Amino acid sequence: MTIETIDTLVVGAGQSGIAMSEHLRDCGVPHIVLERNRVAEQWRSGRWDSLVANGPAWHDRFPNLEFDDIHPDTFPPKERMARYFEDYAKMIEAPIRTGVEVKRVERLKGRPGFLVTTSAGQIEAQRVVAATGPFQVPQYPQIVPEDAGIDQLHSSAYKNPRQLTDGAVLVVGGGASGSQIAEELQRAGRQVYLSIGEHYRPPRAYRQRDYVWWLGVLGKWDEIKIIAKKKHVAFAVSGYDGGKTMDFRRLAAMGVTVVGMTETYDDGVLTIADDLAANIAEGDRAYLEVLAEADAYIDRTGINLPPEPEAWVIPTDPDCIAKPIRSLDLAAAGIKTIIWATGFKFDFSWLDVNAFHPDGTPFHKRGISAEQGIYFLGLPELTNRASSFIYGCWYDAKYIATHIVVQRNYVAYEKV
Repeated sequence: MTIETIDTLVVGAGQSGIAMSEHLRDCGVPHIVLERNRVAEQWRSGRWDSLVANGPAWHDRFPNLEFDDIHPDTFPPKERMARYFEDYAKMIEAPIRTGVEVKRVERLKGRPGFLVTTSAGQIEAQRVVAATGPFQVPQYPQIVPEDAGIDQLHSSAYKNPRQLTDGAVLVVGGGASGSQIAEELQRAGRQVYLSIGEHYRPPRAYRQRDYVWWLGVLGKWDEIKIIAKKKHVAFAVSGYDGGKTMDFRRLAAMGVTVVGMTETYDDGVLTIADDLAANIAEGDRAYLEVLAEADAYIDRTGINLPPEPEAWVIPTDPDCIAKPIRSLDLAAAGIKTIIWATGFKFDFSWLDVNAFHPDGTPFHKRGISAEQGIYFLGLPELTNRASSFIYGCWYDAKYIATHIVVQRNYVAYEKV
């Protein structure tokens, strides 16, 4: 039986796969993109109903297509983001095949390239780009037993308050997802407990500029002049409700009970770590550091942006932060649901190649893996802190496409 052949096969038709397709097209590299669901599926079914982009429309996009129907400073809702990537894929005529799942990739024996087994048959490719992004398999700690009588779901399965059982809700996770979900539930009239750990809490905006702009002019997207933050620290910033600084004191003032990190469970009672004050203080430190760097930049460059002295005011700690809860009796608190906003883990089980560290994480440098011909795109910190963001993955894809062209030239060389 004849097996289809292609130079480069891209797995995934989200932002990373579409960016990769554009640059491969521009470089003249024959390729196809396989997507097991629909284009930009994570924006559709892998998010809650009210989700918006974390950055404004002028920034959270690819360079060659603007949003034509919303204000540049608006945070696009998830369906608009999905349509953006659909439109972009059509604009560049990306060779995407939807409804095709990649089941296995293995190196061919005795000749270059890889055998790619899919739900629609087999393909031989000289190169494979894993553009499946950072949101692969939901993960949360197995702290509360399944038979505890509590509904438990990951944030990726949460859609809206109406889907939850009546009663109070515990949201675990202090990043953008957990914070937004907690606020939405509180506004819907639920009693909400929000369990947070270490987090990085920048201002949403300062002196008439969004944080993504400050990241750019201060060099923080590139992480050249900053101390690398700890891995897995929650990034507490979002575009929810028009874009506001993620302030846990504000959530507490609204009625959300903020507690420290959830540690253990015993007979219906959760033990809460004694870390809330320290984590809030560290979040404040990061927040004030950005303000100071922004002021210094304005002084240094003479740019005309009005002062914002009120941004420097840190509110008084509400009771739940000043006198933190150390144990939480779920029944006594009326908690019927726990939402775990605790992130995702990788699943590259379909890649049967020598491209991973012993712990299963990709072994690569700027997306070029230890297995020649295998590439990764869209992962956190692939190149810098922008890599898993919309604008960042586009530039990473350009670098990888250039590397693919160089490798193709080596293969094509013939001595005269």
